Amino acid sequence: MARKLISSGSSFEALAGYSRAVVDGDFVFVAGTTGFDYKAGSISPDVAEQTRQCFRNIQAALAQADASLADVVRVVVYLARREDFAVVAPIFGEHLKDIRPANTTVIAPLIDERMLIEIEATAKRRSG
Repeated sequence: MARKLISSGSSFEALAGYSRAVVDGDFVFVAGTTGFDYKAGSISPDVAEQTRQCFRNIQAALAQADASLADVVRVVVYLARREDFAVVAPIFGEHLKDIRPANTTVIAPLIDERMLIEIEATAKRRSG
């Protein structure tokens, strides 16, 4: 299968030279995804809502790659504030408890101070 690039439509993708996701064979690599609502052009100040929006954005990218959250094998989470872990962990459980992918969580400042969380995901599409 040829490599497929998936875009969210964000102008930042062209500026920074990346894709929202890349399909390579059975693997789907979803770039770091924040809680921006791309349609509304906004981001909530609430870390819980940002986390839920991250998952909606990731699900949209995976759907364009003929995959779903059920195919996710690894996530990397970047949190701007250590104290937000207790808030976002149950939300991860809501989305990933049956999947249980490998997970790494890093506390680090993000590019835009409004961003409180960023999630990247790797999925392996199931054949047949």
